[in-house]
Amino acid sequence: MAKLYFNYSTMNAGKSTILLQAAHNYKERGMETFLLTARLDTRAGEGRIGSRIGIGADAELFDADSDLFTMIEEAHKATPFVCVLIDEAQFLTDAQVWQLARVVDDLKLPVMAYGLRVDFMGKLFPGSATLLALADEMREIRTICHCGKKATMVVRQDDQGNTLTAGAQVQIGGNETYVSLCRRHWREAVGD
Repeated sequence: MAKLYFNYSTMNAGKSTILLQAAHNYKERGMETFLLTARLDTRAGEGRIGSRIGIGADAELFDADSDLFTMIEEAHKATPFVCVLIDEAQFLTDAQVWQLARVVDDLKLPVMAYGLRVDFMGKLFPGSATLLALADEMREIRTICHCGKKATMVVRQDDQGNTLTAGAQVQIGGNETYVSLCRRHWREAVGD
């Protein structure tokens, strides 16, 4: 039975690594998957999902104007696959999450979305909020704060390591920009 899965975490928890491992597992068993990633994140290269540990795979791109239901339906007709894997799911729009729900319900394809739950200000990303509302199953991917507790928040830092408390919700970056923290240390870092 197909389901919509939301695998969420903070930065540097291994979301992309787990997605790539899932794609590898399917491929190893002779099954094709359909990989998608956000057009605006080119850290691994355009149209590529990459992990900090050095593995990667090519993927189709989506942006805010993409009709994911049509894209997936047409790709599935051309080359059948058994699963849809989406990286950077926090960048999905509300409408796109509903389109993914239609992929599950109407095309009977499982969709596994991987993304951040909250931004550096502690606010839900729109795509994540809708995934939290619609997903059939949710899985938290855990990472730890410097104190050893589970990290659930992330801070954005400038070039000098100062914590930023305002700015655009979306700024692409990795370890040089973001640090995952537990809620207590996040509150301390943002001056709360």
